[in-house]
Amino acid sequence: MKLLRSRPLLRWCLLLLGVGSLLLLVLLQHLTDSVQQQNPGWFCWVDWSGVSLSETAACLLKDSFPNLVFTLVLFCSVFQVPSFPPFLHLCSDPLLGNKQPVTKRHRKLLLKGAPSGGSTALRTQRSRHRQLNDVCSMYQPVRRKQRVRLQQVSRLYVEDRFQLLYCEVPKAGCSNWKRVLMVLAGRARSTQDIPHDAAHYSNQLRRLDSYDRAGIAERLQTYTKVLFVREPFERLVSAFRDKFESPNSYYHPVFGRAIISRYRANATGSGLKTGAGVTFREFVQYLLDAQRPVGMDIHWERVGQLCSPCLIHYDFIGKIESLQEDADFLLRGIGAPGNLTFPDFKDRNPREKRTSSRITQDYFSQLNGTERQKVFDFYYKDYLMFSYPKPFPDLH
Repeated sequence: MKLLRSRPLLRWCLLLLGVGSLLLLVLLQHLTDSVQQQNPGWFCWVDWSGVSLSETAACLLKDSFPNLVFTLVLFCSVFQVPSFPPFLHLCSDPLLGNKQPVTKRHRKLLLKGAPSGGSTALRTQRSRHRQLNDVCSMYQPVRRKQRVRLQQVSRLYVEDRFQLLYCEVPKAGCSNWKRVLMVLAGRARSTQDIPHDAAHYSNQLRRLDSYDRAGIAERLQTYTKVLFVREPFERLVSAFRDKFESPNSYYHPVFGRAIISRYRANATGSGLKTGAGVTFREFVQYLLDAQRPVGMDIHWERVGQLCSPCLIHYDFIGKIESLQEDADFLLRGIGAPGNLTFPDFKDRNPREKRTSSRITQDYFSQLNGTERQKVFDFYYKDYLMFSYPKPFPDLH
């Protein structure tokens, strides 16, 4: 008798679900054009692989048909309809501490007028997001109602005109990205006009932690959040070469003196005084020391610590290894001026070769297998989150 009574309810639930699916098909037909008109130049990728049609319908209809979806959820939940999909997590952002509807911006699944190769770029983004989500689910699951702390958004730079949030990862193209943000904000005509110190120290770009709580939450929810990363060993070598092998009025006296004093036997008075001449092995000893004589620095801090990618849902994940392709695709997607392309110049130590995988191998060959393994362990989550292969075959 109980089964007979539940059948009409099940039929009604399935009927409502069917209606929602039909509405979904209509919405999908016009989704790209309508969203582009309402939100020109903005895009975000959502990985819908493995998501059922009913889940997709529920999220997409939640804004336009809240009463229908709420009734459907309540009806099927109360009467315990079998196999009803638990889709509510798709329509929320745990970062903001409460349920947030999927906005029209977040429903845009395909770039209108994407350049040639756009479909490949979208597949690449889906793959990168899937890998990041899998690793975060395993190692750092987000707690329900977990709120963002100011420290976790302190590396995010804000560009309000094109509604961008860019997380600064030093030695991963950050100087040129700041130049791009300044051009987008109308503070310079060309990236070529912005010297290195102006990009970093002119205070023309605001950080997200300078806004009030409401301003932070609104921008996290609605702006395009961008993250660019680099192979961890290569990024580390690039930082060492930049800060310790070239004259530097800050890193030599502050970090260099402390490193030489702690890790060099029979250090000379000159080395202790100037901090110049730190070797790569000494630098690695400092990096791995739990009791570092000086603190961690952003130039070799892990991306997981700098940008909190398991907590902040970045819409675009770029890589230095495909920098020009990724950057140009992103700029076209946000509607940047057609003459703005990502700069390719090297303004610090321009005569030095860029740090490459070959140069990185040369530096790490100065270490023994145990030391390389410890550095790999230090950056292990970054390797996993961004799907970089092991740089040496003997690592485990």
